[in-house]
Amino acid sequence: MITLTTAQNALKTVYLDALSAQLNTQVDPIFSAIKQSSTDVYGRNIIKLIPFGINGGVGTGTEDGALPASCETHYVNFVTTLKNLYGTIEITDKAIRASSNDEGAFVNLLGAEMDALLESSKFNLARMFYGDGTGTLSTITAIDASKKTIKVENTAPFMEGLLLDFYISDVLDPDMQSVLVTQVDRVNKEIYLDKVSASFTTSNVSNYKCCVQGSKDRELTGLGALFGDSETLYGVIRENYKSLMPYIKSQTSGTTFDEEFIQKCLDDIELRSGYQPNVLLCSSEAYYAIINLIASYSKNIDATNLFGGVTSATLTGIPVVRNKFAKTKTLQMLNTEMFNLHQLCDWEWLANNDGSILRQKEGYPTFSATLVKYADLVCNRPNAQGMITLL
Repeated sequence: MITLTTAQNALKTVYLDALSAQLNTQVDPIFSAIKQSSTDVYGRNIIKLIPFGINGGVGTGTEDGALPASCETHYVNFVTTLKNLYGTIEITDKAIRASSNDEGAFVNLLGAEMDALLESSKFNLARMFYGDGTGTLSTITAIDASKKTIKVENTAPFMEGLLLDFYISDVLDPDMQSVLVTQVDRVNKEIYLDKVSASFTTSNVSNYKCCVQGSKDRELTGLGALFGDSETLYGVIRENYKSLMPYIKSQTSGTTFDEEFIQKCLDDIELRSGYQPNVLLCSSEAYYAIINLIASYSKNIDATNLFGGVTSATLTGIPVVRNKFAKTKTLQMLNTEMFNLHQLCDWEWLANNDGSILRQKEGYPTFSATLVKYADLVCNRPNAQGMITLL
């Protein structure tokens, strides 16, 4: 007979390893190539000691003269907090009882819940990897309270079923909390919502921000933060460590976006960091420009296999990857070996004091289980990463 205990054992022994493996290897080909480590985790923080420059205690001299003066290697601490990554499933008491004498129905029930959790978790992890850590999904360009819609610059971070929080001047609008996305119109860039507040008006459009529920300023320190314009990165003031910061270049009106231009940028990155990028990450605009560039060659297009079995075209011998979450009109040149996902533990079920993982929602005939991971992304060599902004 199927019971809560049976369900919990299945979640722990059958589904956890499979979920963990897929969330670690199938979220995104670039994210999947990044090493995961439990080192440099101290309490709630990640503290990474980063060397920069070279040891200056080298030189030449005479046969009987003074030896070179010593000069210690310079270090700086990168500091960030572990982010709390959650994914929750919910099963009704009725569904459990209905399948109590039918193992096949029970397997189908759990399987459907696991598939839904996996897909939503993969979507949000990929989105966070390309985000800036603030949780802001996109700039809101227009509000139509009568239609309960917003217009946004980029619809990629939105999906039907997402629950959103809306902030006005960085303060949570209490009547715009856990707002359900009911429809995404990608042609007109409109997001339909299940409710709006009295403050949700056109005059306030520039003051509103939207985030996934509970996620404002709590997401992974993604690529958007690395290439962003914030004053600090990993607790370090960018201006004080310019040589450590990413390489950023904008295409000008007199510059042709071609292989020579890209190669010069790659060479600049190697010159300043000593490392060569190993993947080119493109927005759609940059990807189409590169495809047109490759198509103009009188030769076959070279391809390679990325982590996870994804096939990619190459340019200057480097894989070219397009992602819908990549910043618009950019080509990012990344060295994935310089990133680490530092974690307190791998994916686990959140457990009660008695070790159980299914808990009843107070006052409701439903049981939920929550998958959890405490981690954050750190780039050990920001100066080995670069970004070109296209016209």
